[in-house]
Amino acid sequence: MLRLMLLCLLWAIASPAHAADLRIQGSNTIGANLGPALVTAMLIQQGLHDVHNVPASPPNEHSIVGTNALGHQVRVDVAAHGSGTGFTALKAGQADLVASSRPIKDRELVELEALGDLKSPDAEQVIAIDGLAIILHPGNPISQLNTEQLAQIFSGQISTWDALGGIPGPIHLYARDNQSGTWETFKELVLSRTEHPLRKTAQRFESSEQLSDVVSHDPQGIGFIGLPYIRGAKTLAIVDGSSQPMLPLNSLIASEDYPLSRRLFFYLPPTSSNPWARALISFTQSAQGQAIVAQNGFVAQRVQASSVLPGAHMPRDYQTLTTQAQRLSVNFRFEEGSASLDNKARQDLLRVVDYLKANGKLDRQVTLVGFGDAKDDPERAQLLSKLRAMAVRRELVKSAVVLREIRGYGAQMPVAANTEDEGRLKNRRVEVWVY
Repeated sequence: MLRLMLLCLLWAIASPAHAADLRIQGSNTIGANLGPALVTAMLIQQGLHDVHNVPASPPNEHSIVGTNALGHQVRVDVAAHGSGTGFTALKAGQADLVASSRPIKDRELVELEALGDLKSPDAEQVIAIDGLAIILHPGNPISQLNTEQLAQIFSGQISTWDALGGIPGPIHLYARDNQSGTWETFKELVLSRTEHPLRKTAQRFESSEQLSDVVSHDPQGIGFIGLPYIRGAKTLAIVDGSSQPMLPLNSLIASEDYPLSRRLFFYLPPTSSNPWARALISFTQSAQGQAIVAQNGFVAQRVQASSVLPGAHMPRDYQTLTTQAQRLSVNFRFEEGSASLDNKARQDLLRVVDYLKANGKLDRQVTLVGFGDAKDDPERAQLLSKLRAMAVRRELVKSAVVLREIRGYGAQMPVAANTEDEGRLKNRRVEVWVY
């Protein structure tokens, strides 16, 4: 605590007068409520008092102010105008930390390389899991759609509800604005499946709350939104490729099996010397920070065990596993084109080990189950699925975890379409089961 106070004092002396001590720019999904809530709780944890939100005149902007033990004010500015604006502000020297509801793009990575590798484990921090909910008016009888149908609807190739077996009448489209990470995610996960862009008649919104409220009052409406903003609307079950229909449930989003699940990020340049930025990231990854994530309607990265109902789509011995063990709310995934665990998986290893220690399950109480994507060779998929599970085992063994069993199911039980890169990445996964 004393070290942080000294660092912050030196930072304040070196900074221009009245400048914000920390400037966060980017995602509206994060910045509307979650970001300010995390900042407020972090400042209180660091011993500041009279922490309050100062109204800002531009919409979707916040200033959180507190007073430290020396009587000096600390101010954190949060501007939430879309993920893309955060990386632009970082490049222009107008932000210290980027809040993003999508991964950094290759182009942005190159443009910002002078600030260090923003894909490194310390720079790229997954702070929560979100799901894009497809929402309708509560009276709409449609209960599920597949991702191909969604692409056709939002591009205008399907323009009436009766074409989907629903009520007669035109489909009214509602979408987030072009700067939104929610829009970028929807475009990547859904619209990329068709060569057609979003239909020009779609109404666009910067505000998630406003979009959701409009859809919930329009019997012909359909839109997409982050989980905390479903409000009074109805959610659809989504099918991707050969996956089972999935509602945006916490358990399916935590494991990232739900087809429209996504990660929420903080990006902090490795060259940053801002102590408040590092304090915020540390706090956000803590149990207290993840509790605030859950309180704000997102899915926290806490490891939990839950029972899974056996289904006809499961291999017979996998069905048996569901009756004997519980599945942890973590899927280990890998870097694209690599057998290396991705940045979230590295964080999740620590969380899983902590869970196993706390519950006395270090010795032969864990089974790892690997999966892969089909490609052209089922035997290769089978082998790689088991090799991925073995890669996770190597990491767990370093923490004295003795596994009960390792299984590989190849390309069985896909959770996403294998026709897209994003889908193949999601299918290359390792589940953790505990007895």
